[in-house]
Amino acid sequence: MSPERILVIDDEASICSTLKAILEDEGYEVITVESAEDGLRLLREQAFDLVLLDIWLPEMNGLEALRHLKENDENLQVIMISGHGTIEAAVKATKLGAFDFLEKPLTLEKVVLTVRNALRQKRLEEENLQLREKQKGRFYLLGQSHSIRRLQEEINRIAPSNGRVLIYGENGTGKDYIARFIHQQSLRRDKRFVEINCSAIPDHLIENELFGYSMEPQPGLGKDRRGKLLQANGGTLFLNEIADMNLKTQARLVRVLEEERLEVAGHYQSVPINVRIIAATSKNLKELINRGNFREDLFFKLNVIPLIVPPLRERPEDIPVLIEHFLDYFSKEYGKKPKKMSPEAMEAFLHYMWPGNVSELMNVIERFVILVPEEVITADHLALLVETRELELNVYSLEGQSLEEARRKFERHYIHRALTRNKWEIKRTAQELHLSPEELEKAIRSLNITFID
Repeated sequence: MSPERILVIDDEASICSTLKAILEDEGYEVITVESAEDGLRLLREQAFDLVLLDIWLPEMNGLEALRHLKENDENLQVIMISGHGTIEAAVKATKLGAFDFLEKPLTLEKVVLTVRNALRQKRLEEENLQLREKQKGRFYLLGQSHSIRRLQEEINRIAPSNGRVLIYGENGTGKDYIARFIHQQSLRRDKRFVEINCSAIPDHLIENELFGYSMEPQPGLGKDRRGKLLQANGGTLFLNEIADMNLKTQARLVRVLEEERLEVAGHYQSVPINVRIIAATSKNLKELINRGNFREDLFFKLNVIPLIVPPLRERPEDIPVLIEHFLDYFSKEYGKKPKKMSPEAMEAFLHYMWPGNVSELMNVIERFVILVPEEVITADHLALLVETRELELNVYSLEGQSLEEARRKFERHYIHRALTRNKWEIKRTAQELHLSPEELEKAIRSLNITFID
């Protein structure tokens, strides 16, 4: 395991050399700089576990530098140093996110103890996050079906490698949790896992978000920021919904992957990049390539190890296993008595197609655990999924809409109520509505009717 990296920012050379000697004796890797500007530049290019930052610096003071540090990486641990500290400065530093405050003259014992505490706190926070995410990641991989067992085996094989992974799966199948799970089982588990959701960032900002920038302030951007690629250097970068990345950004990403170097905005030298890329999509990339909306060269670079996550409707035998685990998990999470699912309720869950996949099932079970006081969840409790959203329609709620919109909303509501009355039993509901089961299933899909409607 590589030593933890500490950056010291202090304009007194003697303080820098003293801290470097003390901390290197403790086994840390230490880099020193004498200005906030140099420190911020270095943090854009490299990853550090802890920063020791003098509060009184020329040009940009320590408090302003602290604000920039936390804007770039809110999880970075920072210890402030001051030769003539005040309570007011300490309070400001704490509000800005500093871990602790050291006063000069520094003592060896105090420095070592404070640094150890800060790094211990950082490790605890990261471990707690990893445990929570790992547990949720396993939820998406629970089951005994052939498809999920095959997926589990594939993940166990590919996780220790550095090969790029492209995860295919519908929304709600847990692609993001599976990506994190792969990282946690990999040789990079002690390094950072950084995620960027390409569908959630506007086209004009995604390039800056991924590669970083150094420029005059723009709407939606700060003054200076380290991109996700640099933040993930040494670890794993997860590109969620990669199909939504624009072609210009795709082209630049291809170049970075080919050269394994990144040109950092505002700097003359490129920075070496050592990042494992995991990407995910809910779309058909080959169709997008044929339409000219996705670069074929990027596809080949990402699709080294394809991983297909099956939708829940294709593995219904896993639903009882998932329900049992979710009931146990959320009962403990909310301090509730353990709950069970009645055979009738389970039957309704098995009949449902789960367009939102495991995420939708998890959401439904969480709601039941919170709302159902009884120890057994019955088919009658399905009505709670409707009542809690107050779905009763009236003519006034449809005013201002086109006839087509009003008709669609009414049909959606009407069919959902019928499904709830009949415990989501397709055949029985179809008979009540004078439809064939095939017609009802088509209506459910076209109207996007879900359990929690």
